Order: sequence, then structure tokens, then C-alpha cells
Amino acid sequence: MGYKVEIGISNKHLHLSDADLEALFGQGHKLTVKKDLKQPGQYAADELVDIEGPKGVLKNVRVLGPTRKESQVELAATDARVLGLELPVRESGALDGSPGIKLIGPKGEIKLPKGAIIALRHIHLSTSEAKDAGVEDRQMVTVKTYGSRPLIFEDVLIRTSDSFVNEMHVDTDEGNAAGITNGDIAEII
Repeated sequence: MGYKVEIGISNKHLHLSDADLEALFGQGHKLTVKKDLKQPGQYAADELVDIEGPKGVLKNVRVLGPTRKESQVELAATDARVLGLELPVRESGALDGSPGIKLIGPKGEIKLPKGAIIALRHIHLSTSEAKDAGVEDRQMVTVKTYGSRPLIFEDVLIRTSDSFVNEMHVDTDEGNAAGITNGDIAEII
């Protein structure tokens, strides 16, 4: 048997820089916590924005906090099709060469020059959990799911930090394909 990981399904969302947050929500605006996420210090904020592409708009997309150095939008392939975009699959933060996108907030709108991606599926593990699993930071692994439509996911990135807790992030398209929900268990094989 391989190492067990808990699944977290990531819906479309965005991360904002301080400057972009103020451009969309007004000068001096700070994110407000709606709900803490499993990874320590991460949260879903009350703030919502609309995302506009060449062919459509996604309304009321959740901002995740805290703010980051650079804004980015993380979508599933289905969301990208609604907007009329072809997005690269990338690790969070690897934004060079990714398309820009328009964000519309209650106090303004901005056009990001880059930052729209489909997030690469990945597993967060603490340093000690990674050691127990026999994996290293940035290693690619294969994972088996046990949902109503079991699948084998290849090319799952391992991300380790002393502040991380055991959680595999997949997007809504991947979760639906495997018939899995938040809290289900998968296995590194």
C-alpha cells in the first residue's frame, strides 16, 4: 500500500496582489476572512470578482487570501472554455508566458498582463509527512483515487514545507472525472 493523501477539490478562484486588490475594491481595502482553508494561513475571502474573457464572463469568483506578490487566476479547463481562453497547465506562481485576463470588481477593473492558468494538480505535505511517504519536494508522483469513478492521476507535483498539511489539490474537472469529493482519500502509488 502507498501513502494516503486527503483530497481537496479546488474551484475556480484568484489570488490578488495588494495593488490589484485596491484597484478592484478601493484604496486601503483589506481582504476579509470568510472561511479558513486546510493549509495553515490560507483562507477563502468574502471578496468576489467577475472574470471576463473574449467569449464570456464568470461571475462572483472567490478571492483567496492572503494577498500575494503577484495576482493570478486559477481555472478549470471548462471555465477557460466559457471565457474563450486556452490556458496552460502550470504550477501556482509559474506565470511567465500565461495569458492575461480582465478582472472586474465593485470599485474598478484591471487587465492582468499575465496570470491566468489551470493549476497543476499537486500534493501538499509537511516535511515529516514527505519523509514518511518517501517523496521529495518538486517530485512528480502517480496517485490512485477511489471515488465512484476511480482514476490514476499521473504527473502530480509534490510540494513540501514545514507549514503544509497533507492535502492533494485537484480542480473541479478532475474531481468530477474521478467521482471524488473533498475529504476523500487517494494513494500515492
